[in-house]
Amino acid sequence: MRPIQGPRDDNQLANSPFGGRYEPSKDEQMALLTLSHTPLEHQVYWAMLNEVTATQTRVGVFSARVLMMLTGLNSFSAIRRARAGLIRKLSIEPHRVAGDSNPPHRHETVYLVFSPEEIFMRRRDAGLEPYPREVKAHEVSAAFGQVIERVLERHNLSRREAQVAFCCAEGLTNAEIGKRLSISEKTVKFHMRHIFIKFGVKRRAELLSRMLM
Repeated sequence: MRPIQGPRDDNQLANSPFGGRYEPSKDEQMALLTLSHTPLEHQVYWAMLNEVTATQTRVGVFSARVLMMLTGLNSFSAIRRARAGLIRKLSIEPHRVAGDSNPPHRHETVYLVFSPEEIFMRRRDAGLEPYPREVKAHEVSAAFGQVIERVLERHNLSRREAQVAFCCAEGLTNAEIGKRLSISEKTVKFHMRHIFIKFGVKRRAELLSRMLM
């Protein structure tokens, strides 16, 4: 694994249970990408990625109507917002090309769909933080990669529950989690109860054991 380039807080790193920072594996990258998108954005991204993969190409014509069919969503405005969000986050890229229909000068928009690895590279090249801030705060390490996979892939937590679980894995108190995520301590406790249920545990120590074992 290659070290991640970027600013380093040595005090935070020394106190982290996960040690130094490393590039996540491909599976971990997909999990991180899930967290960097909103749920709606990721649903649309996943539909686009599956479509271009099935056709063995990199681009597709993804109108709002096509995306509604692929995702099962029935809101044009929601689809458009999600697609615009994916463009801002450098997950997809629109291109205007000449269309096949008459009149001959008519153009249509096709979308280039990037893999998670390409997305993180594009974000770095653009001077953006490649990973979501709640993950970067924890230092992406080999051990934390295991937490990422367990939290995001095996237990189907909500996006906010995943953020709280990551903070818990770092060892933050409920008050510290609330401060980092800009939510109340009461809301943190609410999310923690749901996390315990989904992991089948009753205490924080058991949760940490499940995420790190």
